[in-house]
This record gives sequence, C-alpha cells and structure tokens, in this order.
Amino acid sequence: MQSVRYKLTEFFLIFILLPVSFAFDYPFIVKASLAISGFAYVIYILLKVENNEFKMAPNLQWKSFWKHVFIKLVIIAFLTIVYMWFTAKQDLFHVLYRQPKLWMVILFAYATFSVYPQELIYRTLYFQRYKSLFKSRTLFIFINASIFSLAHIFYRNPLVSLITFLGGILFALTYDKTKSTLLVSIEHTIYGCWLFTVGMGHMLGFPG
Repeated sequence: MQSVRYKLTEFFLIFILLPVSFAFDYPFIVKASLAISGFAYVIYILLKVENNEFKMAPNLQWKSFWKHVFIKLVIIAFLTIVYMWFTAKQDLFHVLYRQPKLWMVILFAYATFSVYPQELIYRTLYFQRYKSLFKSRTLFIFINASIFSLAHIFYRNPLVSLITFLGGILFALTYDKTKSTLLVSIEHTIYGCWLFTVGMGHMLGFPG
C-alpha cells in the first residue's frame, strides 16, 4: 500500500504542477509528451494499483440519471442562450447553422478523445485514489472542482475557469452518487457539446 506522502506527491504532480505548466510557453511536443506520459501513468495506476476492470456496472439507475441530466441541461441551456444573446448574438448557434458537418465531427471527437480521458483522471482516479485523504465530503468535492478548473488554466479566460469549476462540481456530485465513469462521461459530453452548439465553443478551444 502506497504511503500518504506518495499519494500527495502524485496528486501535486498530476493535478497541479502539470496543468499549471501547460499555461507557460514551451514546445508543443514537450507538452504532448508530458500529457501522454501522465495519462499512461494514470491508466497504470487505475489498472494495476486500484484494480479497475472498466466494466459497466449492471445496476446503473438510468432513469434517474437522465431525469437529473435533463433538468440541469434545461437550466444550462437557458443561462447560456441568455448569455450569448446579450454578449455575442451573432454567434448564437452559428456553427450548427453554418458548418453542420464540422459540428458533427467536433462533437464526436470531443466525446471520444477529450471527455472520457478527463473523467478517468478527474473523477475515477481522484475519487478512488484520494478520497481517504479527506474527512470532509464537501471539501473533497470542492477540491475536485478546483483542480478541474485549474486543468483549463491554459485558456487564460476567467469565464472558462468559472464554467469548468461549476461543471466540476456537477460531475463530481454525479460520480460521487453513481460511481460510474460511463455516466459522468455521458453527462460531461452533453454539457460540453451544448456549449459548442450554442456558440461558446471558441472559449474552450473548439474550431469554428
């Protein structure tokens, strides 16, 4: 069993030092190498140390999950449409209308290559690996949302930091309740795809 000191060092390297480093200017190939190496380490820990089998749980509460996601999506949709209407009306749903093929490609790529890896790191690893280090569930959730927001610091955009912090809270609560990487990845995909669809994708690095 690995020591608390080892886990804290690991936590610092994965969730703080590496994301913050991406906000600085240095060769992309170095950043890519660090990201790939870090993700490979996460997969190793999940498989060999935490003994994950990556199987879908047979008792997932799909009906309850979809109900809660729908309610949250309606709220998110209302707030983001209002925001776009008053700040960038010309961009409201512009990718969907003007570049529908790009819209479909981006949604697929985002769900496949961005969301699932993020959830493996920021929910699965975080919850299974570090929960024992926290006595307060509230603090545990807050820290998760904070480091998830920190992971997007390279955008250098306060609104992105706020959005990802709030998203981090939603995703952390979902994972804490369901213990399912699949469900939280679906939820993450839906909200992220909505932001791109409504016209806010440029803030999060989407083309168009």
